[in-house]
Parts: sequence; structure tokens; C-alpha cells
Amino acid sequence: MKARISGVATYLPERTLTSGEVEARIEGYVPHRGVVERMTGIRRRHVAADGEQASDLAAAAARGLDHDDADLLIFASASQDMVEPATAHIVAAKLGLSCPVFDVKNACNSLLNGLQVAEALIRTGAHRKVLVCTGEVPSRAIRWRVADREQFVDAFAGYTLSDAGAAVLLTADQRRGIFYRDFSADSTAWAVGTLPGGGSAHPRDPEYSYFRGDGRRLKEAFELIGPDIFLNALKRTGLTWDDFSVVAVHQVAVPYLDTLTRILGIPRDRLVVTLPEHGNCASATLPLQLAAAGVGPGDRVALLGLGGGISLGVLLADL
Repeated sequence: MKARISGVATYLPERTLTSGEVEARIEGYVPHRGVVERMTGIRRRHVAADGEQASDLAAAAARGLDHDDADLLIFASASQDMVEPATAHIVAAKLGLSCPVFDVKNACNSLLNGLQVAEALIRTGAHRKVLVCTGEVPSRAIRWRVADREQFVDAFAGYTLSDAGAAVLLTADQRRGIFYRDFSADSTAWAVGTLPGGGSAHPRDPEYSYFRGDGRRLKEAFELIGPDIFLNALKRTGLTWDDFSVVAVHQVAVPYLDTLTRILGIPRDRLVVTLPEHGNCASATLPLQLAAAGVGPGDRVALLGLGGGISLGVLLADL
């Protein structure tokens, strides 16, 4: 038995902010005009409405799929409505589902790991139709009052982030589905990018409620691991990137995307570059690219994930 990706849907909040508007909103330290777009290639990003929660974005995306008889719901996101209960319960309630639920969290690789778990459960026969969804609301963790250049650099990664919802439906299938998966991590680099507040380390201090990261060190950490996990997927399956309709790659900044795809040798016509108009949508990034490409039955897709912590993942599937 295989797990087939039988549906993909996304939800993007209507409100957007251009990179110029982001820079104008920063108080205290005044960044050089145009620095955000110049460094990242991001022109605009989406921002959830004030009363819109991570569960709302996930549920809105899921409503675009035939989820009524799902026998498991996995909420797989870096964001969450609250510490307790699992946000999956809140999503299920909003969708009117009564199936088992749980959360999966692994930064920007959350949804990819959610698919990993769902596939394993389908292959063992424990479930036959699994809804994996995410709702990312990182705009709530952006530092807008900045004291100096050092703090601006520390907060810079937050200015790339975008709110989004996505949902992927996996169903049991005897012929087509996910046929390769591999995951790795270098957890020694966990401190390079963090959102420390809300956990046991910093439960209530508002100073720790902002996303912090060192883009240079994060890039170096990924380069240290190297591209083998992605290239090995081709070697072990005997495929080339040309054998895929779409190669979806997690996107944080256009210069890094260009570097990574050049190292991996991915043809430009196999990419769906969502970053300039949608920003870094965290774990919703990969399904956003699949939905934008309009993939469907008969397509072969590759999902290449990169997440803070840090972790890498690759998943290959016949739709």
C-alpha cells in the first residue's frame, strides 16, 4: 500500500505588506531604504487579520479539499494557537471532523514531517485518508521596535516571513504515491534561529516573543551539512530532476535559492519561485508551490525541505 497525495490547497490572507512598507513600519533604528528586498528578493508578504489564528488559516485551506471522511488530522506547523491543547483539535472542530488528531512541529519542515508520519501510518494500514494541514502566522513574532543595527540584523529573518495556510490530503493507493523519503538533522545548530518565548525556558518574558536568527550562520550550517541528502535521492532512484513535473524547494531568500538550485543542478523550468510575491511562508511553502503549479494525477513531484534546528528532508511522489 502507498500513500498518494490526492489533493493540495492553500489559503493566503488578503492583506499584504511590501518590503518598503515593512521598512517604514520599523521604529527606532532606520534601515537603509530597499535593504530587505535587495537582500532577499522579496517584494511582498501576506499578513493575517488581527483576529485570524493559525487554525483559521489551516481550516480555510482544508476546505478546498475533500476532507469529510478523513480518518486522521495532523496539524503540522511552526505556529500554533496556544500551548495546550494541540492546535489540531481546534482545526478539527472548525472543520466538523471527529477523527483522531495530533500536532507535528519542526520549524519550516513541519508539514514535510507531517507527510512523513501520515505516509508511514497509511503504509502500515493504521489509516487510509489523512489530512495534513498547516497554518503559519509568523507575523505575530516580528520585532518592529528596533534599538540599533545589531538588533536589526538579529531580527532581519522575521522581515522575510509571511502568513499562510496549506493542506495536503493523503489517501491509500495500491499503484501510485510517495516512493522515496529521507530526512536528516544537525541539532548542534539549534540556537542559530529561535523563537524562545512561550516554552519552559522563557514562559512569559515578552522580550523573547520575537523571532531571532543569524542568516549568515544559518546558511553556513546548511552548507556544512551539504547537498548529499538531495543528490542521493536521485542516485538511489535512478532519476534526474527532468523526470519531475515540479521540484518544490523551501524558499527563504532568492540569492540562497539560486545558490542551492545551482549546486543541485535543478533546471529553472522545474521550479516554482513563490518567494518574491509571497515571502517565506514557513511550512506552507512547499504545498504553495505545488498548488501554484497546478499539479495533478500523473505528475511526479519532489519536495525538498530545509528547516531551523536544523533539519533537511526530501520526499518524492507520483500523484
